[in-house]
Amino acid sequence: MTIIQNHTDIQKPIAEVYTFLADLNNHEQLMPDNIYNWSSTVDEARFTIKNMAKLALKISQRIDNKEVVCIPVEEAPFEITLRWTVEKKDENLTTATFIIEAQLNMMMKMMASGPLQKLADHQVNALKRILG
Repeated sequence: MTIIQNHTDIQKPIAEVYTFLADLNNHEQLMPDNIYNWSSTVDEARFTIKNMAKLALKISQRIDNKEVVCIPVEEAPFEITLRWTVEKKDENLTTATFIIEAQLNMMMKMMASGPLQKLADHQVNALKRILG
């Protein structure tokens, strides 16, 4: 199992950060420029990654003010779980962590680790920019 992650501190109460992350409609704002054909509901999102693949994700688990977990709805190129965790530092400071867990063979790991790390970095930075 390959685990890729990044985190940031956000000057907002944990409930506000969690509420944003718990709605997949908000995740389009976190995506890099190579994502298009986005459609979403609160629980599911479908999109295309330029020159790669189409993906459909759904929220498989929500733990209030703790965690949001997304998994593929349809066949994905490899087994993957996207997990956002939030941790209260104080009343107006929350640490948000984005974790990508992927089942990659050695060849896929060499090809996908860089782009997956860039995705994690981009989403964390976008969350910080949006929620500030």
